[in-house]
Amino acid sequence: PVREDLYAQTFDELIRQITLDGPEKGLLLLRIRDEIRMTIDAYKTLYDSSVTFGVRKQLQSEEGVDQIEERIAQIEQENTQLQAKVLELRNGLEIIEKRENEHKALEDKKRKEEIDFLKYQGQHLDAFLRQLGPQANTGGGPGVGHGLPGIGVTSAVSK
Repeated sequence: PVREDLYAQTFDELIRQITLDGPEKGLLLLRIRDEIRMTIDAYKTLYDSSVTFGVRKQLQSEEGVDQIEERIAQIEQENTQLQAKVLELRNGLEIIEKRENEHKALEDKKRKEEIDFLKYQGQHLDAFLRQLGPQANTGGGPGVGHGLPGIGVTSAVSK
């Protein structure tokens, strides 16, 4: 501001001396001086408002950074929890699948044993009926031995 005041006083003195020599030139220089002062004031106002705007935006961005960092930490924590839950569910699924496979294998084994038993029983019944067949045809009484050997126990069991 001291330099600015010195330049302003020097310019005013020049305007005064030029106005004494030629009033039109002096008035023109006065207009130029006033225009320059208004332009400089406008630039000062613009500079001040831009500095204020910049500071305000910087503060807003710093506030936003904190909020974003908090949100990132929260999302990372949720992600960790969800990954743990996925792992837990996968382990549970593997256990359930293993149990189901064991259960299925056990059921298949029971079914196979039952089928084998029924085949074995059917074979013994056939053998028994074959042994009874000649005895049943000879004197078994009414209805006994009529078509019994042809019942097809093995065919009924195999179906």
